[in-house]
Amino acid sequence: MARLTRILQHRWFDETDRRRALDDAALRRLGAQVAASESQHSGEIRVSVEAGLPMSDLLRGLRAQDRAIALFSQLRVWDTEHNNGVLIYLLLAERAIEIVADRGLTRRVPQAQWDALVAGMRKAFANRQFEAGLSAAISAVDGLLRQHFPLKPGAVNPNELPDDVDLR
Repeated sequence: MARLTRILQHRWFDETDRRRALDDAALRRLGAQVAASESQHSGEIRVSVEAGLPMSDLLRGLRAQDRAIALFSQLRVWDTEHNNGVLIYLLLAERAIEIVADRGLTRRVPQAQWDALVAGMRKAFANRQFEAGLSAAISAVDGLLRQHFPLKPGAVNPNELPDDVDLR
């Protein structure tokens, strides 16, 4: 019964729900924030928002964390020169938030910091402040990347990944 409930929950959420959470203007602002952030460090930030999991993933019993890891690979966040890419993933159907950071950053940032970042997002999302929650998360990740992977004077981040929000 739980499996059927989960499938129905994910099929219930669609593009309309995603647009209620983040309209086109919010998506543009978040993409611009990512672009501005990446001009200050050598890292790459990707944001992915998904209304519900694909049916094939639901039938396999895939968890939000597994989906985030799969997207981390699919979106090539793992493939940055300095191994310092970060994926911020939001699954609306389950109100799930996952942050997947590449090994270059996970070696330097304790899990407690990531947990605090997710807690802040959860609080904002509970108040239906999706843009504010994602913006705060981007700012927090920006701070970590600036701290651990600052650009050398005169250096430019080659922008290895798209800055726009990935929608599924």
